[in-house]
Amino acid sequence: MSKEMLNALEALEVEKGISKEIVIDALEAALVSAYKRHYGQAQNVQVEFDEKKGNIHVFAVKEVTDVVMDSQLEVSLEEAMKINPAYELGDKINFEVTPKDFGRIAAQTAKQVILQRVREAERLIIYEEFSAYENEIMQGIVERQDHRYIYVNLGKIEAVLSRQDQIPNEVYQPHDRIKVYVSKVENTSKGPQVFVSRSHPDLLKRLFEQEVPEVYDGVVEIVNVAREAGDRSKVSVRSEDPNVDPVGTCVGPRGQRVQAIVNELRGENMDIVEWDDDPAVYIANALNPAQVLEVNFSDDNNSRSCTVVVPDYQLSLAIGKRGQNARLAAKLTNFKIDIKSESDMEALREQWAAEDAAKAEEFEEDMDDFTDTETEEGMETEENFQASDDEAAEDVTEENEIVDESFSEEE
Repeated sequence: MSKEMLNALEALEVEKGISKEIVIDALEAALVSAYKRHYGQAQNVQVEFDEKKGNIHVFAVKEVTDVVMDSQLEVSLEEAMKINPAYELGDKINFEVTPKDFGRIAAQTAKQVILQRVREAERLIIYEEFSAYENEIMQGIVERQDHRYIYVNLGKIEAVLSRQDQIPNEVYQPHDRIKVYVSKVENTSKGPQVFVSRSHPDLLKRLFEQEVPEVYDGVVEIVNVAREAGDRSKVSVRSEDPNVDPVGTCVGPRGQRVQAIVNELRGENMDIVEWDDDPAVYIANALNPAQVLEVNFSDDNNSRSCTVVVPDYQLSLAIGKRGQNARLAAKLTNFKIDIKSESDMEALREQWAAEDAAKAEEFEEDMDDFTDTETEEGMETEENFQASDDEAAEDVTEENEIVDESFSEEE
């Protein structure tokens, strides 16, 4: 037992990278539980593993007391001093209580603990390995499916592809090879679990990195992706190198590069547009293949909304089937886009002009009324002033007459 145990611990440390100390700690805890299960008492039991010889010892830990109330938990001071005169009240003493048949129990327990630690170590290794692939792309093989998931074999682990992460209307058959985006890796009580996606926008980024060396090297940057998985996507790209055409680079000779991505996504249509630091140009590019005549932004700088004018015959093209082209362009540019035809915009401007003219006319009428009112009030005020002056003159005349009469009487 002892030699086998030591050999097993050394093998675990070398082959699986599992620390011997970790296994010993787990083994000692498991043996305490095994002792309690077989002998019905483990409140004060302690198990120690001899790392040099591989032997296992079971001890009952008892406290030194004056009066022993429970012999399984306590020992008298008198008995303790027979063992060692230095013992005092409150000290703890280990009494070996290893059963004769405990070796068999220990062997079974050790086997279980080692197997458990091996499983845990393997799970941790797999978790750490696949955590490195989080937000990356991997190729897997479809294994099976149920009402919740498609199960994809990634080699050392079976990943799950949920309904919301599947491409709508895409059919998966056993043994199909598919590329998936690793969206999340979790370390659960049942082991590591890997969640993958076929509908994630970043799957497109990773596919472009695989198919276009300039994207992988950073010469061409994918700025944003707007995607309706399985139907259509828009990808905006740019390059700091003036000698590089970012759109042409991603499309490839005769469209080979982008076609490889389209084939991987089972025919998903793709528009590659050039990013521009001028929002008007960027929005016009995003509405490709429609021609844009003008882009008018809202006066509210915080609203990120605009009105786009297109030729009458391209209105349907700009909006797209069920509004898809406009919707993807808005998502790509992060602008709320209102699309109008040239004639509708002209009619709207005529309406605005008429409304402005009506407001101006109304303002002029109000000003005329105000001027007339001011004039009448001014005339009344002048008449009032004249009347006041006449009355004042009469008052002065009367006062002068009274003064004259007073002087006459005095004479």
